[in-house]
Amino acid sequence: MITPSEANLVYRVLDANYNRAVEGLRVVEEFARFVISDPRITSELKQLRHQLGLVCHPCIDQWASQRDSRADVGAEITAAGEYSRANLGDVVAANLGRTGQALRALEEYSKTGEAEFASAIEKIRYQFYETEKKVKRVAWVKSCLEDRPVYVLTSATESPELFRHRVEELCRAGADLIQLREKNLQDGELLERAKIGVAACQDANALFIVNDRPDIALMAGADGVHVGQEEFPVTDLRKMLPSRMLVGVSTHSVEQAEKAVADGADYIGVGPTFETSTKCFSEFKGPGLLSEVAKRCSLPAFAIGGIDLQNIDQVAQAGFSRVAVSGVVHRADSAEVVIARLRSVLATSRESSSS
Repeated sequence: MITPSEANLVYRVLDANYNRAVEGLRVVEEFARFVISDPRITSELKQLRHQLGLVCHPCIDQWASQRDSRADVGAEITAAGEYSRANLGDVVAANLGRTGQALRALEEYSKTGEAEFASAIEKIRYQFYETEKKVKRVAWVKSCLEDRPVYVLTSATESPELFRHRVEELCRAGADLIQLREKNLQDGELLERAKIGVAACQDANALFIVNDRPDIALMAGADGVHVGQEEFPVTDLRKMLPSRMLVGVSTHSVEQAEKAVADGADYIGVGPTFETSTKCFSEFKGPGLLSEVAKRCSLPAFAIGGIDLQNIDQVAQAGFSRVAVSGVVHRADSAEVVIARLRSVLATSRESSSS
């Protein structure tokens, strides 16, 4: 057992680290709320902060009674870059680190006399680690997909040379993401096309996604894989794919969109919005589905299905600022003109949602 004088010193440590943990959680919570606009993560962080307050509440006054800021030798010690944050990512990273360290200090020092309290803090610490992973993931995805509103789906074409030309042309026209959707090639040929697409997109700072085939996406070094409702579950894909690969999911209802969020998808496709020749559906949901998903889903979401220059305004009015298209680009005399028009209309949706 520690002495009473040592206990008073422990109280100083616990007081400092309780305040540090609560402050760190608040900073990260504001990031989740206002920067990445994720209600699920915001709620988790708020609950963690309140849970920590409830656990520590009986001791806060006792800890504070030993506070002595003037005698704190650490108050005058600063580290390089302590008063500088290059961007919002630096802000959240610093406070995630601060919170984890503070929780560990709370747990370790409380073990000197309060085992039950230490156990409660340990549970909060592990809960925080899980939420920390989500914050980092969503922030990374946001940075990947920020200002990338036009996603073009394409087939493999008749030859590798034609495919390279097509991808390079789409990149020059302004496509932000390009998805290889092809079901008629042998695996070796499909992998070859995927590698060509990856190389062309890297040169143009576009993202290359493979449809339905996580194995091909992985071997080709693609930026991600996109799956439908009947393909691999997101939870299983997470186990096999590197953390720096995007996972997208096609959804056809609000319920499917919400499940994709819960399963850990990075982005979703929502539709089919209008009639399309590339997919067979008994009904086309129209802008109504887009409006509902826009209200209830925080993931980056691409409207898909029959979108063209005649109906793109309806997509933007429904609250969507991203689209996945195919025919409207491939049939155009100028893919560049079409993509520029789509981008211009979608910008109005982004502006209205941020105002």
